This record gives sequence, C-alpha cells and structure tokens, in this order.
Amino acid sequence: MGESQSDIKITSMMLRPLVRMIKPPKNKRPVDRRPPLAATPDVSEKTFLFLGGLHRSGTSILHRLMRSHESASGFSQTGAPQDEGQNLQSVFPDAKATGKPGRFAFNPYAHITSQSDIISEENRDKLLREWGVYYDLDKTLLLEKSPPNLLRSCFLQDLVPNSKFVFIVRHPIAVSLATRKWSKTSLIELMLHWYLAHKIMIEDARSLQHVMILRYEDFVSSPTRYLGHICDFSGVDNFEPSETVSDHNGKYLGNIPKEFMDELVLLKERFPEVVELVERMHYSLDLPYVTTLPHREFLTVGDL
Repeated sequence: MGESQSDIKITSMMLRPLVRMIKPPKNKRPVDRRPPLAATPDVSEKTFLFLGGLHRSGTSILHRLMRSHESASGFSQTGAPQDEGQNLQSVFPDAKATGKPGRFAFNPYAHITSQSDIISEENRDKLLREWGVYYDLDKTLLLEKSPPNLLRSCFLQDLVPNSKFVFIVRHPIAVSLATRKWSKTSLIELMLHWYLAHKIMIEDARSLQHVMILRYEDFVSSPTRYLGHICDFSGVDNFEPSETVSDHNGKYLGNIPKEFMDELVLLKERFPEVVELVERMHYSLDLPYVTTLPHREFLTVGDL
C-alpha cells in the first residue's frame, strides 16, 4: 500500500511492547452508510482544508469553529465519532483499523504516503462521492478533520485536489495525561507516541505545497487572531468565533502525577531526541512548560 515507517532510532524499542496491536488494516464501511453520490462532484473550484493533530490537541474545537464559517462546509451529525471524515469513507484505513488514540503512530500501516497504491483516479472519484454526500457543495471551503491526518498528508495531497493542511500541536505532557484513559498505555509510551507522530508529520510536511502548523497554546490564547490567519490561508473572509475557546492545559500541567514526573526523568535520560523536538517547538519538560515563539506566530517546517 506504500506505507512507510520513519527511520527513527527509538522506533524498534517502541514497537516491541505494542506489537500485539499492529495488524494489516481492513477497510471499514462508513459509519452511517449513506449511499454515495451517483456522480463525482466537480470540486475544481473548491479548497479542501484538512485538519490534523493528536487526540486532545484541539482539532475538534478548531473543526467546529471553521465549520461555522459561512463559506465552509464540514461534516456534522454524521454519527461518526467527532464527525471525522476517516470514518465516512471506504478508500483508506480508518482509526479502528490502524490504532487507538495514543497508539496509532506506532503502527506502520497508519503512515500512508504519496507512494501508496491506493492513489488512483478511481479511488479519488470514490472518495469524493462518499464524502460529497455529507458536504454542502455550494460552499467553497470543504473541511475534513481526523487526527491521523498527521500521518497521511502526502497521500491526501496526491489523492484530493486543491488540498491544504492545518496541523495543531499541544504540549506532550498535556496530551499524554489527557489521552491515557483511552490508550491504556504507560505515560512514557504516550510521550514517545507524541514524538513519533510529530516526527512523521514534520518529515511529510516538507513535501506539502500548503501547510500551516500552530500550537494549541497560542490558538486558545487568541482564537480570533488565529482563525483569521487560517481564513487567510484558506482563501475565505475572516469571521468571529461561534463558541468560546478555553485553555485546558492548567488541569494537566498544573497537576502532574508524581509517577509521571519519575517517568519524565527516565525519558530525559534515555531519549534526548524527544527532548530536542519538544524544545524545538518551544515547549519544555520543566517549568515554564510553554514559551513564546520568537518573532512569529506559527511553527515552521524549516525550524523543526
């Protein structure tokens, strides 16, 4: 299928305790099984905006806000978890096939590249017909949000015309503490998952024509400003947010369990490459956990 696993020196260590869950993906039928459109829609004048980021990084609130834009259409009330487009199609593997929150990046099948043999004119038309039944095709901006978009951006760029990508990242401690109830893995494994997912994201982003990477912490501190930037990037007018945006980092970064602090000591000793990536995103595993980006408002691929 053309999937690849990044050449990262900690990968084999990470995969050993998780090998039981790595299985070849099986395509699933869409959640509510709406019949696809009879004909492939003309999307030559549309822009597809793909949103991606690890679970609990802010993708859902970002999707809801952008979906409320008068020029945008996003999936809503589909019956799919968080209205994620990955669950509303049968062309590529969804999250159920490749892994749960806090786990999927460990699965090499989750990383779908531009070399995938799924990419074809037939599958492009099939995907547009399956997604098209959920879109308001009178809108010019078509949204799709799925966390694993982090690992399949090059594939989506080649499969879907006029694609742009917005990735949102969040402090790894907050993401790990917020995700462990689902992953049933150790906190150090969750930190390594954060590292691997973003390492792949960065490598693939170098091949994207249109990509924006923002931090959750910056977005929640000034949602109107960042939504304006996303609108400019997407080619639509600015607008006011339709719901309140809150910063939820405090309940995680302000109350880190002692056992996690002990694991962080081990992480810093054994995996300096993780610490390096954390710091390149202007985060820290010690106080202060988040620092201001110097002279810019976004993370850039060149700096990562």
